[in-house]
Amino acid sequence: MKITEKVAYLKGLMEGMDLDTEKKEGKLLAAMIDVLDDISLELADMQEMQEELGDGLDAVSDDLEDVEDLLYGEDDGSEFDEDYELDDLEDGEECYGTTCPVCEEEIFFDESILEEGEVICPNCGEKLKFEADGEEESAGDGED
Repeated sequence: MKITEKVAYLKGLMEGMDLDTEKKEGKLLAAMIDVLDDISLELADMQEMQEELGDGLDAVSDDLEDVEDLLYGEDDGSEFDEDYELDDLEDGEECYGTTCPVCEEEIFFDESILEEGEVICPNCGEKLKFEADGEEESAGDGED
């Protein structure tokens, strides 16, 4: 039994008791039943709005999943690690990774970036320079 149905039942009981609503006790019970009725109607409205919000959130989540699939491809969502090789790398080309000394996020790049000798951190924009052997040389805009 829903709350609105329970309040309607109480309202029916009160009417069936033929209480005099001109007396103090009758006025009090009638006012209490009216408040309960208002509360139950507002609660029903809130439950309906919550269901609508849940449906909307599900739709947004589905749309976001579609966008993620378009952007990142359909994968298991696992993050990169240092042994991960990118799908668009040429045969035999390796994927390298390092940690940005400024934001401490991992950065992954291919051999062409390593040959250039520098990479810009996509997270904080810091320029990282590398030696020819692939080890990190310095961070910053050329100033230490």
